[in-house]
Amino acid sequence: MLLDEFRQFRRRFDRRVATVMAHDTVMAAVAFEVAIAVAYQRLDHPVGPFEFWQGTLGFAAISLAVFFLTGLYRGLWHFASWRDLAAIARAVSLAILVFLPVAFVATRLADLPRSALLLLWPILVVLLAGPRLLYRAYKDGNLRLVFDRRSGERVPILLLGTDAGAAAFIAALDRRRVASWRIVGLIDPRARDIGRDIHGVRILGGLDDLGRVVAQLAARGVRPEKLVITTPLVRGAEARRLLDQADRLGLALARSPAPTELQGRDGAAEIRPIDVEDLLGRPRRELDRAAMQALIAGRRVLVTGAGGTIGSELCRQISGLGPAGLALVDNGEYNLYAIDLELAEAAPALPRRAHLADVRDRARLAGIFQVERPELVFHAAAFKHVPLVEDNPAEGTLSNVLGTRNVADLAQEIGAAAMVLISTDKAVAPASVMGASKRVAELYCQALDIKAAAKGGTRFVVVRFGNVLGSAGSVVPLFQRQLARGGPLTVTDPEATRFFMTTGEAVELTLLASALGPQSEARGKIFVLDMGEPVRIADLARQMIRLAGKVPEREIGIVYTGLRPGEKLHETLEDQDEPMSRTKVEGILLAAPRVIEHALLTPLIEQLTVAARAGLAEETKGLLHRIVPGYTAPVGDARAAGSQS
Repeated sequence: MLLDEFRQFRRRFDRRVATVMAHDTVMAAVAFEVAIAVAYQRLDHPVGPFEFWQGTLGFAAISLAVFFLTGLYRGLWHFASWRDLAAIARAVSLAILVFLPVAFVATRLADLPRSALLLLWPILVVLLAGPRLLYRAYKDGNLRLVFDRRSGERVPILLLGTDAGAAAFIAALDRRRVASWRIVGLIDPRARDIGRDIHGVRILGGLDDLGRVVAQLAARGVRPEKLVITTPLVRGAEARRLLDQADRLGLALARSPAPTELQGRDGAAEIRPIDVEDLLGRPRRELDRAAMQALIAGRRVLVTGAGGTIGSELCRQISGLGPAGLALVDNGEYNLYAIDLELAEAAPALPRRAHLADVRDRARLAGIFQVERPELVFHAAAFKHVPLVEDNPAEGTLSNVLGTRNVADLAQEIGAAAMVLISTDKAVAPASVMGASKRVAELYCQALDIKAAAKGGTRFVVVRFGNVLGSAGSVVPLFQRQLARGGPLTVTDPEATRFFMTTGEAVELTLLASALGPQSEARGKIFVLDMGEPVRIADLARQMIRLAGKVPEREIGIVYTGLRPGEKLHETLEDQDEPMSRTKVEGILLAAPRVIEHALLTPLIEQLTVAARAGLAEETKGLLHRIVPGYTAPVGDARAAGSQS
């Protein structure tokens, strides 16, 4: 045991530990000197400093050895708490008890007043604990509840993380008189502070040691039931691997609240199951918020499709960047009401108006543009559900092509600084009406951007990305509804893959791409968001079943339904005919697809609009193919189209 303690100490020994050991040794010597001086002063026999230097050095050396053996150097000063005070009190008591027989053997306690030993204990406890608590006060100023204790039976849990999130969660549990959880150890994802303590909770190992740690805790009768992630760094692929590992060890995986949610006495230390955003999201990047602020601040902004998944998130983020005004446009009454109400509560001082309108209605849209005079236009309105648009090609084409043309033309007519088109990965080598119609929308904005470049007019920015988590009609909400009904989960094909990104990250990168738009090399090109690695839908289904606490294929089944018309087996963000280059912003790429001159494209769009208004499905598809030669429009053979893309 002693040898193991020494090995752990040697592994974690660094300058901080050396400093703490030196501090404690000096404090032990000072405490001994002060106790002797006070005791002799009470006897009206003052003594000079270091008159009992042998005793001072002996007590300091014994104290250092005892402090080391009792594990006093495992604690991190930043997270000092009542547990550390208790540990200090025990260590000081033991040091004095060890010193007494040693001093008795050496001097028979001659000239050592008994009252000095009584004084020594509180003086040394204060000298050791005081700097630790002052250091924590300097770091975060939260010492109010250091002495709070918790009681009762708790469910044993392991924490993954050794940063401020872990410390805040432990402290929040300490504040609660009744809590459901008992923390039995910490896992350090960086494997740097193994063997040390945070608020008295031991860091037992790194991620590679998880199996060993669980086995050791089980042998001690405190096998954890949950592994709680306290760090925001574990997301995406790492979270998926961790889910597999936790599943093998019989641990439920959960996430703690953010540190900001745990502040104050009322901060609830409740944990939640990890969700699909944890599995598919990525660690937060440091983004250039100043560039986003410079784009939005002081400008009038209009967002179409404001009630949709992307549109509503655009409104939320834009409202926090200081716009002069915000106009919301949507043809869905409830969705428009919901986002307008949310903004009224979150940003009551922001001037805004909600307009119920269809982007296909140019006259209605023109009236809105004349009233609002937007300087920035974000066009998120579109029909995006592939099978529905495939069954209703005329309606999808009118919304995605005519609607985009109306918004772009009006933005140019009123002299807006920029119009931003939100596009999709389905516009690459499109196999569906939805993808082809969005590619035509891209082509129109590209043509206008190149045409306006020579005159310095409105810039047109196209931003393309894949699926966003939780969007209406997407696979994740579908799986959640199917799980709520008890399954089965329906997957089109065992090999089908899709790109996923959180809505917040997609919008942040869209705003940054919009800020990059004025660069000359970006004119007529398309910004493509880096979506990371594609995810197999079948794997996602299994992971969501396990997150629900069920066993895939046994308790909840998976049924393969086959690809529907217009669906691809694999989506892609770039075409082989689209040269791709990097931008100065991580996560944003620049594609250079072919461009059709505005003068040539306009009559083709006129013909397309006439056919769509007449409800001529096959003629509409034919014209889409004429404008977008890459549009394959396979009927009843969607799998073949997917495999070709």
